[in-house]
Amino acid sequence: MSKKLTQFASESVASGHPDKVADAISDAVLDRALEQDKQARVAIETLVAHESITLAGELTTTAKLDLEAIARQTVKKLGYIDPTWGFSDKSKFVSHVHQQSPEIAIGVDNEGAGDQGILFGYATNETPEYLPLPIVMAHKLTKGLDNSRETGLLPHLRPDGKAQVVVNYVDGKPAGVDHVTIAVPHHESLSLERIKQDIYKSVVSPALEEYGYHIGEKHLIVNGTGAWHIPGPSSDAGLTGRKIVVDGYGGFARVGGGAFSGKDPSKVDRSGAYASRYIAKNIVAKGYAEQAEVRLAYYIGGTSPVQFEIETFGSETVKHETIRKYAETLLDLSVKGIIDGLDLRRPIYSQTSAYGHFGKNELPWEKIVNN
Repeated sequence: MSKKLTQFASESVASGHPDKVADAISDAVLDRALEQDKQARVAIETLVAHESITLAGELTTTAKLDLEAIARQTVKKLGYIDPTWGFSDKSKFVSHVHQQSPEIAIGVDNEGAGDQGILFGYATNETPEYLPLPIVMAHKLTKGLDNSRETGLLPHLRPDGKAQVVVNYVDGKPAGVDHVTIAVPHHESLSLERIKQDIYKSVVSPALEEYGYHIGEKHLIVNGTGAWHIPGPSSDAGLTGRKIVVDGYGGFARVGGGAFSGKDPSKVDRSGAYASRYIAKNIVAKGYAEQAEVRLAYYIGGTSPVQFEIETFGSETVKHETIRKYAETLLDLSVKGIIDGLDLRRPIYSQTSAYGHFGKNELPWEKIVNN
């Protein structure tokens, strides 16, 4: 019988990518609020562009926050300290933040969802992270770019960057990496050929070898237009929540209706997505299926989901009834049950603003239950 050959590509972006700068600022505001006020209601959107940082959205809290200082500190931490790039920690700051709408607050006050939402959680046993290999590899590469710059291994790199990985599959199983694309800004004094050699040796090869893969340099593209020197929001504006596929499963699984960053856990866009991932991951870790997708849906003000479905794509090893009963023991899927069960009212969200929201074992929705 002939084997079925397919390919799947996913992308990730560096922590200094404009959209990720926006996510980082929004989540930094959320974390600072939760440090002082566990009941803070936060829905902060950030826009970063040429010489400007703009915050908008809703903030209802007893916390004392200096939004401008938080934004500037975050931008500086991400490496934007050179005003000649057209964006830095000295850029103009504007805030249009106001309190939460009282009409939304009614539902949240009654421990209901702060908005309607459709959520999908996914897990697969094809990597130790219980994530699809393409998105895992893409995150490894963008994190490698950032680490190489921050540690001084490749000091000529600048903030910002992207990675794209094409993975070969044989009969649905990963069988190698076919192609890697990297985009990264760098100092003008270095040639593109030098940058490509450095990236191949210090970033691409180590990331692939960690998972037992290798590609020749001819299968690597770096800066496809031939030059990239000016990083960040001055070249391309950034917005909170614009990288929801990067934040999730790299296109390998369905995508819910809303973004995550800048939202407190009463927003089921965020907490419901984490709950569905938690259940899916534990189903696969239990050995009940090779892959699992959990689907949830809520309405604004509703305390419990109006949809709870589990799909295992024919990979289950036990009856669906057994899987369903197990899933129901893992977590109370009311809004309050998710928040309390995963202990989400704490400042843990800044670490999600780059390299995805899943696969990081220190986060509560990534914990594997021992039962």
